Amino acid sequence: MFLILVLIGLSAFGQVADLVIENATIYTVDKTKPAANSLAIKDGKFIAVGGDMKKHIGPNTQRIDAKGAAVIPGLIDAHVHMRSLGDMLETFDMRFTKTREEVAQIVKRAADKLPAGEWVRGRNWDQTNWGGEFPNADDISKVVNDRPVYLTRVDGHAGWANRKALEIAGVTKGTQDPPGGQIIRDASGNPTGVLIDRAQGLVTRKIPALTYDQVKRRLKLAGAAAAKLGLTGVHDAGIGVQERDAYRELIKENALPVRVYAMIGGTGELWQEYSKSGPETGSHLTVRSVKLYADGALGSRGAALWQPYSDDKSIHGLMVTTKETLEDQIKEVAAKNFQVCTHAIGDKANSIVLNAFAQVLKGKNDRRFRVEHSQVVALPDFKLFQDFNIVASMQATHATSDMRWAEKRLGPDRIAGAYAWRRYLKMGIPLANGSDFPVEDPNPLYGFYASFTRQDHTGYPEGGWQPDQRLTREESLESFTLTPAYAAFEEKQKGSISAGKLADFLILEKDIMKIAPKEVLTTKITATYVGGKLVYSASKN
Repeated sequence: MFLILVLIGLSAFGQVADLVIENATIYTVDKTKPAANSLAIKDGKFIAVGGDMKKHIGPNTQRIDAKGAAVIPGLIDAHVHMRSLGDMLETFDMRFTKTREEVAQIVKRAADKLPAGEWVRGRNWDQTNWGGEFPNADDISKVVNDRPVYLTRVDGHAGWANRKALEIAGVTKGTQDPPGGQIIRDASGNPTGVLIDRAQGLVTRKIPALTYDQVKRRLKLAGAAAAKLGLTGVHDAGIGVQERDAYRELIKENALPVRVYAMIGGTGELWQEYSKSGPETGSHLTVRSVKLYADGALGSRGAALWQPYSDDKSIHGLMVTTKETLEDQIKEVAAKNFQVCTHAIGDKANSIVLNAFAQVLKGKNDRRFRVEHSQVVALPDFKLFQDFNIVASMQATHATSDMRWAEKRLGPDRIAGAYAWRRYLKMGIPLANGSDFPVEDPNPLYGFYASFTRQDHTGYPEGGWQPDQRLTREESLESFTLTPAYAAFEEKQKGSISAGKLADFLILEKDIMKIAPKEVLTTKITATYVGGKLVYSASKN
């Protein structure tokens, strides 16, 4: 009889929650209830949002008085490189170096700490920080010449080698440019040490591969860093067998604090496995998409353009995959009912990808094919996104990083279709935001800030660059929450604080929806929850 009364009581008064948060300022990203002051969680899901929580409180319910703090859905970065972030965390970052000499000194210090003969690795050099001239192998060789050095450019589409690395790789004056790549040469035709896109493979294939344990350790480091920054989900843009296996093992060990939507990197070994077995879905790892490449990057003039670069009339950029091969890959992946996510930055690359998508999709659909970056798009091609329900997977901080030189590269006509976020939204095209980390800083609040200001961290330019393309704060938040969830077919499970969805959310130090724009950049994450469990707490770290 007592048990019956208890069950009747539970039915009458609602489920008893594991966790209740009250007195909060909650931005739900749920249009049916955009704001609330309380929430309740049971078994990893929201069971109630807003209103009196008394009926959900039992003797074992954890209660948190948020004291007015802002609460938002967990942020989802729609385009990242987790292993590369882990690499950077274990090596060194040259993002803020202002001269080639400064890079050389960092390399020398790193070399002094390594065993004899071991490769020196680092990433994120950017020649636009020192005037735009590409560096030279001798810049490094004059301080480190007894061991190979290879440094990856900030966009990942160029590398800088010292003379020892070129020697080991056998790159000489007589070495031919590989398809989809370019060896930068001096006036005499000798390699300078900078390799663009697929030419990087001439050197990188000589670098000893990471062991499985190293890959796993670096993914674990990246996961912890992501959770600290308020990311509860990431779309890892291009994984291989090692990464997939490491993710599975980390999940078993309860050592992966973020949810991963993984794109298979190309149509190689891992794709051949999944093309037979079908997609893999899980609470912390889902594999149902393939990442393909069309062209290079704008910063290294590797993005494929229809017309020459405005600041170098001899260059059109590079298609790193031929049009025919790309079309075949898209058809192959689509035939197995996997999502296709294709890197395209230049207007030529975007046009080729969009038309290849159109051939497969044949009209309105729910396949959610994605163009990763979709950075420079010819104005007529925007309609292809609309007509074939294609997702624009973009990175807000690319615009604020590139604005220093983008118009010089593209000219006044092409810039109208570049970084055009508002244009996408006006046409009803889903805009999934991200960072492309470690190309950009992994802090998602930097992308949120860039989305509604289109300014750098100093507030430049006043009013924002191409201000007509700014988003509102509400749109910016949705582009880092609900739309990335949609881009992964997961909008019914995550992306908003709604009853029935996974309890992924953040408690913030400041209210990013109201504070002055620059304050957003210094706002800390107080707590990160994934599935109702605390995975990061500022007070415990």
